[in-house]
Amino acid sequence: MKHTRSILAATLALSLAACSQQTATPVATPEASAPADAIAGAYLVGFKQGNLSSQSVTEQAAVQAQAIAAAGGIMTSQWVDISAAAVKLDAAALAKLRANPSVEYVEPDYVRTAQGFKAGVTDSKISTGLSAQTLTAQALYAPSGEFTWGDNALRVQNLRASGYTGTGVAVCVGDTGIDGNHPEFGRKLKGFKNFVTTEANRNDPYALNDVSHHGTHVSGTIFAQLGAGTGASGTLSGMDANGVVGVATGVNLYMARVLGNTGSGSSSGIINGVNWCAAQLKSQGGTENKVVISLSLGGGSKSQTEQRAYTSVWQKGALTIAATGNDGAAVSYPAAYTEVVAIGAVDSNLAKADFSNFGTQVDLVGPGVDVISTVPLGQGSQALASGGGVSFTEVKAADLTGKGSFTGNIVAAGGTNNEFCGTTTRNAALAGNIALIARGTCSFEEKTANAVASGAKAVMIYNNAAGALGMTLTNSYTVPVVGILQADGQALLGKLPTTGTAAVTSADYESYNGTSMATPHVSAAAAVVWAAKPTLTNTQLLSLLTSTAKDLGTAGKDNNFGYGLVDPLKAITGQ
Repeated sequence: MKHTRSILAATLALSLAACSQQTATPVATPEASAPADAIAGAYLVGFKQGNLSSQSVTEQAAVQAQAIAAAGGIMTSQWVDISAAAVKLDAAALAKLRANPSVEYVEPDYVRTAQGFKAGVTDSKISTGLSAQTLTAQALYAPSGEFTWGDNALRVQNLRASGYTGTGVAVCVGDTGIDGNHPEFGRKLKGFKNFVTTEANRNDPYALNDVSHHGTHVSGTIFAQLGAGTGASGTLSGMDANGVVGVATGVNLYMARVLGNTGSGSSSGIINGVNWCAAQLKSQGGTENKVVISLSLGGGSKSQTEQRAYTSVWQKGALTIAATGNDGAAVSYPAAYTEVVAIGAVDSNLAKADFSNFGTQVDLVGPGVDVISTVPLGQGSQALASGGGVSFTEVKAADLTGKGSFTGNIVAAGGTNNEFCGTTTRNAALAGNIALIARGTCSFEEKTANAVASGAKAVMIYNNAAGALGMTLTNSYTVPVVGILQADGQALLGKLPTTGTAAVTSADYESYNGTSMATPHVSAAAAVVWAAKPTLTNTQLLSLLTSTAKDLGTAGKDNNFGYGLVDPLKAITGQ
């Protein structure tokens, strides 16, 4: 197992005058050998920790700040408890700081990104398997009322019946923000702080701050309240009118906005947010007895500063849980660090999601495919389609689709297998009508752009494999663009000429895929168990969660599922 390293931690965050002595910001010039995810001109510096025992914390802070200033750098954040700082450096300042004998390392400040995406596929040429992983009657777990399939996989109804909702434990989410006005949250958000300093007007949880929608989605999985949904007009087709219910509705929910409008953020900003989460502990001057930190984010490059930070947070008593990533490859960071619990994703049949990263660092898995949860009010999309006198039940709105409804003639777009490929392909017969197109050898974007350029007022794209078809587009469109089942599309093709309707309307919920979606399931489950067993340390809690998990895949711990699907009820009751 991970979670073994320790350091001496003293909590202090200082902003010294040395930070403001510079009058010019160093020019941001990336090193030639810097990884692609390094932020130009931004670095993390770690000072040697063995030579500081004779200095007070204040003295350490002053010495480190002076070293940065003397090199010609500008300090943007300082973490004295881990002897590290975030700095802006040009090439000359970088060389000087690296030559300082008190400096152990200087490394890039890396980009970290949200690890969830709208349910569907992003490339029409390659099947990722996601389109076939929708909820069906044959699924091992299915939704029931407000309880999502993920809730049912974690036996949330049984937990609630016994009063296990996480009351008394805090879950602090590090993400893109939250729409605090969503009724599912009942205006019960305990705390919010924005750590993305490059964007204006993002400091109020009850005003626009979650532009990407990711943070609101993961928060709903944790905290959506029973019976608090936005009604039939705001829910997706097939959902309960009361919306969804979170795994841990009794927790104290905090949001550290560490990812910006595009769903990305810096290692340094995330460290600041994580430290703020840990500062909510009573032992650190806050009001919370227990804190679970939930990070549905990650990146590919390892950072010594991040490892120091997550070790420090672990030593303070918090439990940090993070997404393994969606590359179908090695576990991303911070999930791969010691003292961070790494979470993979499974579908409703408890099969590993094909995007879920794998490796020895995987600890547990959670529901991560076709997860329905909250998004900022009115920012979701629900789709309806009909044609030839038949209504289609599995209809998905494309990402970046236009909103609205159009009824008219349905026309086959044309081309090989009706795929309508070729960037200059046009069909005048589509003008003023609904374009019916097959998924195939070119991108959804190309098909849609061709149809709109031909004058189509709506677009229906039908799958070329079993399962619902979700689509991610590159550009925004003003016409409704929907995905339908293969069988429905082929049947409709045989009924032409006919009329039909394609409609996309606003919703307050969305279905997402990703290890980002698995992570809040596990974070909430951990909080529920910790609330039921408050004498446990974070080490003891993790041991309990892994020892009671539902074993999946190869017997015992393995690289795909870790110890298996988290099982909070078994962790509490043994059953």
